[in-house]
Amino acid sequence: MRASNLLILTFKEFTSKAKILSNKLMLRSGMIRSLAKGIYTWLPIGNMILKKFKNILQNEMELIGANEVRMSSLQPIELWKESKRYKQYGSELLRFKDRNKRELCLGPTNEEVITDLIRSEIHSYKNLPLKLYQITTKFRDELRPRFGVIRAREFIMKDAYSFHVTNACLDNTYKNMYDAYTRILKRCNVDFRSVIAENGTIGGICSHEFHILAASGEDKLVLSNNYAANNEIAEALSKNKKNYIKKSYLTLIDIKKNEKFYIKQKLKILIVNGKKTTLIALILSNNHKINKIKVEKQRDISKPLKILNNEKISNKIGEHINFIGPIGLNLPILVDKSVSLLCDFTAGANQTNKVYVGLNWNSDLPLPKIADLRNVVSGETAPDGIGYLIIQRSIEVGHIFKLGTKYSTLMNTNFMNSIGKKKLCLMGCYGIGLTRIIAATIENNNDKYGIIWPENLAPFEIVLIPINSHKSKEVIAYSEKFYNFFLKAHFDVLLDDRGIRLGYKLTEWELIGIPHRVFISDRNKKKIEYNNRKNKKSIFMNSNDIINFFTSKEYT
Repeated sequence: MRASNLLILTFKEFTSKAKILSNKLMLRSGMIRSLAKGIYTWLPIGNMILKKFKNILQNEMELIGANEVRMSSLQPIELWKESKRYKQYGSELLRFKDRNKRELCLGPTNEEVITDLIRSEIHSYKNLPLKLYQITTKFRDELRPRFGVIRAREFIMKDAYSFHVTNACLDNTYKNMYDAYTRILKRCNVDFRSVIAENGTIGGICSHEFHILAASGEDKLVLSNNYAANNEIAEALSKNKKNYIKKSYLTLIDIKKNEKFYIKQKLKILIVNGKKTTLIALILSNNHKINKIKVEKQRDISKPLKILNNEKISNKIGEHINFIGPIGLNLPILVDKSVSLLCDFTAGANQTNKVYVGLNWNSDLPLPKIADLRNVVSGETAPDGIGYLIIQRSIEVGHIFKLGTKYSTLMNTNFMNSIGKKKLCLMGCYGIGLTRIIAATIENNNDKYGIIWPENLAPFEIVLIPINSHKSKEVIAYSEKFYNFFLKAHFDVLLDDRGIRLGYKLTEWELIGIPHRVFISDRNKKKIEYNNRKNKKSIFMNSNDIINFFTSKEYT
C-alpha cells in the first residue's frame, strides 16, 4: 500500500481523557476513535491489526480441526430463560423488544444459541465430536466502561464451542484448545500466564484464564514456582501445626480505661445474610480481606453476598461492629482457616468498648466451622509448599471452560449412542478477546516513542521511506523498484510517498510502531539504510542485499 492512499489520523499529544497507556497510544496512533462511552470506531490502521490477529486465530483453530460459523448477535430471550441465565446475567445483558413485543437481547456470549443449534441438528454419536467457532462483535452493558477497548460495551471476540460423547474426548479438546491459546499468545510476543479460574456466570466443571501481565490491569494473579491462580480462588498453605497453649489467660478489657492498650491479633467479624438463618457471622484476621466468591460458595450463605453495615448490625444485634465477638454471639459462625490456627487473640466482647484478650479455641470457646474465606497475601507459602506467593496485576484476555452437561441438561440436548440409548452431550466453551488482546499487547510492547508491534500483528512489516524524493527522480525510481520487490516477495510493505517533512514521517512511524524501516536517498545510491523499531539499530547495506536480508530474517 501507498501512504498517500491510507487514512492516517495521528496526533502529537496524549489525550487527557485516556487513563491507561494502551488507550492513549491507540488514539494517538490513529487506530481507534471514541464514538460514545465504551463504543469505538476502528480506523484503517487499527482494522489492519485486527485482521492480523484474526488470521492468527483462524490459523490456530484450523490446526485443531474447528469449523468457523457465524451466529446472530440478536438472540431470543426465551433461550436465556431456558438456560437459567436471564436473571443471573443481570443488567449487563442488553435487552429490548421488537415491534411485535418479542423480547430479544444483543449477545454477550453464545452458549444458548450454539446449544439450540446442536439439539436441533445433531442426533447421533456419529456426528460427534464437533468443534465450532466464530469471530464476531459482542455486546455488554457495562456499568462503568473504562480503559478504552479493554472494558467496552461493544467488543470483538472469538468464541468456540465443542460437543462430545465422552469425558476423555472433552478433556482432549480442552487440552488442544489450551495449547492453541498458548501458541496464540506466544505469537503476540506478550508476557502471559494461564491460571486456574472461577467459572462465573458461564458455569461448568473447571476453567482456565489467560492473562497478559500489565501494571494497569484490573485483575490480580497469584503466582509461585509451580502455582498460578486468579486471586478470586487462590489459596495459601495453612500452617501444619496449631498453636496450642497449656493455660488460658482470658481477660475482659475496657478499652476506654486502657487507651494505650495494644490489641494483638484482633479478629474481624462480618455479619452476612444466610439462607436458612437470618444472619451468619464470618470471622477473619484483622489484616485479611474477605473474598466474596469464596464466601458465596459456602452452602449456608445467601447469594449474592450481602455484608451488613454498622447501622443494620446495631439494629439487629445491638452492638457496634468493632465490639462484636464470638463469645456469646447467638449466630452461626464461619471461621477462616488462618483464624482457626490462632492462639492468644483478641475479639470484641459484645459490649460497647469492651474486648476479650487472651482468647483460645477449645479452651475459651468451641472452634466453629472452618472455611477459606479470604484473599491470599504476598509472601504466604504456595499451596504445594514450594516457594512463596506473589501477586501481580494483569489483563484477562481468554477463558476456557469444561461445561460438562450444564447446558445440555437445561436445554435438553441429547444424542443417540452406539447402542441406541439417549445421552446428554458433553460440552466445552472457549473465548478470547480480539480487541482486548490488542490493547494488552500494547501495554507489553511500547517505549517513550510509541508502540512496538510484533511482526505478526503490525499493520505493515516494512515501511519504505524515500528521502528528498521531490528533488530526485532517481530516489522515486529506486523506491518504486524496492516497493515492487517486497510485494513480489509477499512482504506486507508500505511506501510512504507523501510530500511531508522527513521528521514528521519518522515520528509518525515510531508512534504507529512499524517493525522495520528502510530509507532510500541519493546520498549513497548503492547503499540502503535499515532501521529496527525495537532495538533502534541501523545498518547500511548494498541495495541488492535488502530482499535477502529480510527473507533470511538477518535482523533478528
